[in-house]
Amino acid sequence: MKGAFIIAELSANHNNDFELAKKTITAIKESRADAVKVQTYKPESLTLNIDTGYFVPKTDGLWKGYTPWELFKEASMPYEWQPKLKKYAEELGLIFFSSPFDLEAVDFLEKIDNPIYKIASPEITDVNLIGYAASKGKPMIISTGLADIKDIELALEACRKVGNNDVTLLKCTSQYPASIVQANLRTMIDMKKRFGVKVGLSDHTMGSLVPTVAVSLGAEIVEKHFVLDRSLGGPDSAFSMEPNEFKEMVDTIRNVEKSLGEVTYKVSEEDNNRRRSLFAVKDIKAGETLTEDNVRSIRPGIGLHPKFYNEVVGRITDKDYRKGEPLSHNLIK
Repeated sequence: MKGAFIIAELSANHNNDFELAKKTITAIKESRADAVKVQTYKPESLTLNIDTGYFVPKTDGLWKGYTPWELFKEASMPYEWQPKLKKYAEELGLIFFSSPFDLEAVDFLEKIDNPIYKIASPEITDVNLIGYAASKGKPMIISTGLADIKDIELALEACRKVGNNDVTLLKCTSQYPASIVQANLRTMIDMKKRFGVKVGLSDHTMGSLVPTVAVSLGAEIVEKHFVLDRSLGGPDSAFSMEPNEFKEMVDTIRNVEKSLGEVTYKVSEEDNNRRRSLFAVKDIKAGETLTEDNVRSIRPGIGLHPKFYNEVVGRITDKDYRKGEPLSHNLIK
């Protein structure tokens, strides 16, 4: 059974330090992730460089004091890093891919042979971006943290219009961090049934409980933010997993997958022997009648099945049985 595809989101946790980004990718590999994901955008992909109206500094939350422009400028990963980091990640055996935030980013990612496109939750209404990325024929992963049913339908329609049906929807709670009670993982199950697509989880809760449960419910993808050390700070550090935490999550998920196993009703020979069967519980001579007094259902299960008890009681045996000997199958022929 192929396991869930586990993605470590590097996001802004490079802190504008290329060597830190490389070290983080090394740690991602050591933490047993399958892939590392980055984000491809410039501040102008998302906002305006003004501090009036809708673009004033945030007054609360994790990014209090930042204007949107300042936040995205600090968090963005330089384009020139990305082909180098992709090469490095692939040398380590990781899949490296990105979330584009405008058409220019898609064009750039095509040039470096980006293998998967991830659409972030706030971009789910940008059907032109979704359609353009989907038109490249790569697998699409779409987060739904800010989406209602109609938004999801439009996003899927944008993919299917260009012939791309390889779409995975991620249940996501766009709070940083999110609480466990906001996870609503039953929505993930409903998305699979409602939209007929693969599903997974983009998780912002602290710890590994929610992703582990998601895998037990059928998540095919798990995405978590990854940071080398939360004490380094940065826009996303507070709700990101450190390497030892991420590795523990991966190990737990893999064990959950092992425990899920496959559908089977087989009974091994060893287990069968631990069940019951019909035995002579007293010495019985040939020509004697089998009775409730000399036949009983006991362990182990190497003799005649207990379902034949009423059939054999009252019969006359044509052979001797010693106490502790299983009844023969010949009795029911």
